[in-house]
Amino acid sequence: MTYNFDEITQRRGSNSYKWDSAKEEDVLPMWVADMDFRTAPAIIEALHRRAEHGIFGYTKVPPAYFDAVTGWFSRRHNFTINKEWILFTSGVVPALSAVIKALTVPGDKVLVQTPVYNCFFSSIRNDACEMVANELIYREGTYSIDFDDLEQKASDPKVKLMLLCNPHNPVGRVWKRDELERIGEICLRHQVIVVSDEIHCDLVYEGHTHIPFASISEEFLMNSVTCAAPSKTFNLAGIQVANIIAADEEIRRKIDKALNVNEVCEINCFAVEALIAAYTEGDDWLEELKVYLFTNYTILSKFFQEHLPHLPVLPLEATYLVWVDCKALNLTSEEIAAELLSSQKLWVNEGTMYGAAGEGFIRINIATQRENLIRGLEKIRSTFSL
Repeated sequence: MTYNFDEITQRRGSNSYKWDSAKEEDVLPMWVADMDFRTAPAIIEALHRRAEHGIFGYTKVPPAYFDAVTGWFSRRHNFTINKEWILFTSGVVPALSAVIKALTVPGDKVLVQTPVYNCFFSSIRNDACEMVANELIYREGTYSIDFDDLEQKASDPKVKLMLLCNPHNPVGRVWKRDELERIGEICLRHQVIVVSDEIHCDLVYEGHTHIPFASISEEFLMNSVTCAAPSKTFNLAGIQVANIIAADEEIRRKIDKALNVNEVCEINCFAVEALIAAYTEGDDWLEELKVYLFTNYTILSKFFQEHLPHLPVLPLEATYLVWVDCKALNLTSEEIAAELLSSQKLWVNEGTMYGAAGEGFIRINIATQRENLIRGLEKIRSTFSL
């Protein structure tokens, strides 16, 4: 491989939210969704060049930025985006909050498919809306959509939006075309706008294909908003950059106003350079990263099968976040995570962070060096082996 993902860079002491949040220094963090790998060299070089300029004033976003976004989604995801559809902001969570603010009024309802990314809940709550859960069906070690329940809940006239996690965090599903089509048809019937969080769209593994919701049809395009960013793909969360894609002019106007009201309508000079470098020069690095990540998943899956067979590991179709069924332990998710932290100094996410439907599960971040991964697996075995 060209890139050395086994190389360990000391993150503790760098004001890392992931590594410096624990009270004790010897905690191994396999929780929050950022990676322990240095980003692509082309991005580092672009940031060096910008830093060497030495002046960091107000930043105008250039045409090259929009070219990079449209080129990436056309090349990687067969999604043709007009530059006029793009609104930039500081992150996908601020984007979601602005979209909800723009397209609802207090008291409206927003559909989500639980268990799901926890910031969906806070974004809905912060905009004074009510969360409605279309709980995913967990059966035979995988998740599917309860379309009858989705239809029923979408039919409520107070439901204005559906937040779609595509690919899904934390369960690792890549939604298939027929699943997305059924979601889209239900939402069109009931005049529910689909807000598709596609932040993990680039981290999809062999045998699966990410389909941007808005790319399926003109009707879906005009009844949806897509939120995306290079942050998960290239480990750039701290750079703070994301894009909102809204083809409908009136929807886009409302979102633009909400971004300005929320004061998240600007991005910094480093964000501009990082995104351009990532989306124009990052393909080779990403392909090697995906191989490394999926090998990590394979190692974890085999380890559980051999040493922890009572804890099923769900298939990982996308993301670097592994969802593990721990119901056999007869402990709550919170108790499982607390025990690993207190006895083994291993930090994972309890499933209930992602809603009540996550009870009995934990989420493990495998985007780390193999040495750390194996160390974390041994800690789990020491605690929960039969």
